[in-house]
Amino acid sequence: MPLLGGAVWLGAIAASLIGASAYPLLLAPGIVARSLTVTHGHRRLLGALVLAAVAAVTITLLRHDAVRGSPLADLAARRGVAELTATVVSDPRTVPGRAGPQAVVRLRVRGLTARGRRLRLGGSVVLLGDPSWEKVQLGARVRARGRLVPADDPDTAAVLIDVRRPEVLAAPDVWWRASAALRSSIRAAVADRPPEQAGLVPALVDGDDAALPAAVEEDFRTTGLTHLTAVSGTNLTLVVGALLLVARMAQVGARGLIVVGLLGIAGFILLARTEPSVLRAAAMGAVGLFAFAHDGRQRGLRALGVAVAALVLVQPGLALTAGFALSVLATGGIVLAGPPMATALGRWLPGGLAEAIAVPTAAQLACTPVIALVSGQVSLVAIVANLLAEPLVGPATVLGLLAGVVGLVWPWAGHLVGTTAAWAVAGILEVADRGAALPGAAIGWGSGPLAVGALAVLCLVAALALPRLVRRPPVAVGLALVLLVVLLGLPGRLWSRSGSWPPPGWVLVACDVGQGDALALNVAPHQAIVIDTGPEPDAVDGCLDRLGVRRVPLLVLTHFHADHVDGLRGALDGREVDAIEVTPVLDPPGGVDLVRETAASARVPVRLAPYGATRRVGAATLQVLHPDLPGPVPGAGDGSSANDASVVLLVEEAGVRLLLTGDLEPPGQQQVASLARGLDVDVLKVPHHGSSHQDLAWLASLRPELALISVGADNDYGHPSSGVVRDLRRDGAEVRRTDRDGDIAVVADGPGRVHVVTGR
Repeated sequence: MPLLGGAVWLGAIAASLIGASAYPLLLAPGIVARSLTVTHGHRRLLGALVLAAVAAVTITLLRHDAVRGSPLADLAARRGVAELTATVVSDPRTVPGRAGPQAVVRLRVRGLTARGRRLRLGGSVVLLGDPSWEKVQLGARVRARGRLVPADDPDTAAVLIDVRRPEVLAAPDVWWRASAALRSSIRAAVADRPPEQAGLVPALVDGDDAALPAAVEEDFRTTGLTHLTAVSGTNLTLVVGALLLVARMAQVGARGLIVVGLLGIAGFILLARTEPSVLRAAAMGAVGLFAFAHDGRQRGLRALGVAVAALVLVQPGLALTAGFALSVLATGGIVLAGPPMATALGRWLPGGLAEAIAVPTAAQLACTPVIALVSGQVSLVAIVANLLAEPLVGPATVLGLLAGVVGLVWPWAGHLVGTTAAWAVAGILEVADRGAALPGAAIGWGSGPLAVGALAVLCLVAALALPRLVRRPPVAVGLALVLLVVLLGLPGRLWSRSGSWPPPGWVLVACDVGQGDALALNVAPHQAIVIDTGPEPDAVDGCLDRLGVRRVPLLVLTHFHADHVDGLRGALDGREVDAIEVTPVLDPPGGVDLVRETAASARVPVRLAPYGATRRVGAATLQVLHPDLPGPVPGAGDGSSANDASVVLLVEEAGVRLLLTGDLEPPGQQQVASLARGLDVDVLKVPHHGSSHQDLAWLASLRPELALISVGADNDYGHPSSGVVRDLRRDGAEVRRTDRDGDIAVVADGPGRVHVVTGR
């Protein structure tokens, strides 16, 4: 069964990646049957694997063809206006847009009216419309009018944009209303608690993380606790397990317990929403129940294979999602590596404690390569954090659910129970906060094939070796002490004191390139995003050499002034550069021509920095906050419009938020302030080399812990302004400048915490 599940998964991946070109794979059964020279038993097995893969290819391709051949997709290709009758199948949420906030909601279409024709049809559509759509309930039948445009998702027929206020035709069915009432009651039961606790309780119970503060999410990512805030098999196991315990106390018979369990699973799916991630979590939670039972490995593997095959055949889009891979790998790790590790630890530890250590260790080892592929990081504190948080997860989840149920009848009693649930999550929050603050909580790791492949081998070796190593107390304690030393950051501190460059854990380096800007953002070993290249090729080339940067997945030129682009050749020299992104304001023309010619000679594509887009590049998440222009414009022609056309980047990496501002001046600063209200950052690259031409109120509102000024010694411009430096320090920022400090490295100490190591 595990092999069949893997065959189905690989078949769906192949069909999703190569599309219609996968149709020749349907001939595989006949080819394989003629070429097999193995035994009859092996022939049957291989034939079954091939048929399973072909079934996945067929279903995936047919689904994609059905979506592409839908009248919705045809009308979207022509950007036609349509009126849809549909059912809301996801909770609406609000996202920022160029014209203000917009609601996003997924609809299951029932009918279409366009160009005088009415059609009854199915299909999935994503709606972008008026914020009032956020009040529409899941399961409601609605009418919506807007313009259809093509969708990127192969399972989505179209995107409906420019939609005005909703017209509700029918209220949700009773089970959806009951689910919404319970979710609302859970939120209300903890509404008077601190924001972190009030946001985490609903997230634990049913995956409702809308009110979870961003700082908590970052702490959870760093410490490997993110699975607690998403709907996972753990949630299902806890909720259904509590129901079964109550049923046993009520002396329900064996058959009755099966009914209770099935009803519990159905109820949990309704509560957490019938989205693919919830169905995946329900299936993996059920599989996990087999792992530590009698003959758990064989039964668990069979159940895992069935679950993978069923989920992929029902929802082929899951095959390429990181969440699905993490769920399968975590469950597989628990089933395969968990019991041997628990047995080894059980030789000298109590059984419950041995399993509590073995389960998160096995799951983390299995998931680590995929986590590195997605984030470019490896969490070293994850196993310890999960071990400390796990005893609190069960009480918090069960009490949170109980608070919601009781609150439907007696709100005051629901508040009382909700308070106890909040006390439990307070401990989880403390574990996440303290763990994320450890200097060695997470280390940068490459996200390329070689780096991830090497990490996968290391994790496999660790999974095989640990059961033999930890059966002896001295060895196990020694390994734990080594991990503790690393988490406390002692090797990094010794390395830093030895004068090595770059320092371990560096996030950003402001290169000393004289009177200009050149920044390097660490995204993986020997890889950095480069922002501007300074006025001289040799200066930026030397800085990147000192950092060991051999690959640049992205090079951003904030604007075309010489002190930001003339060093481009040095950044490209001897390095693999994937792409250059530039401002859409093509001013001054001389700088524009230099960039085009240098990039063309190096065969590096040049494109516009995508306004509003949020992307993950290795360990960094980037968003372009400015300028908001749909395409290239000529500018003034004399360079005077260049500064306020600077590309502004908001970056998050290793729990640190950085704002990189180019040479933005007060008019542009005010535009950013209006587009990104309430922006709060840890590190600020001070605009325009710290010139006096600043919106000081805006700079103060950013509340940076560290302010970097890239500036040349003894320059003729009076940069930086002593008044600007004084005001930044008065507002609590540590100010560092390249004319005095040389290369400046920003090192992450945990979420929102940094320190500086300088090149001088």
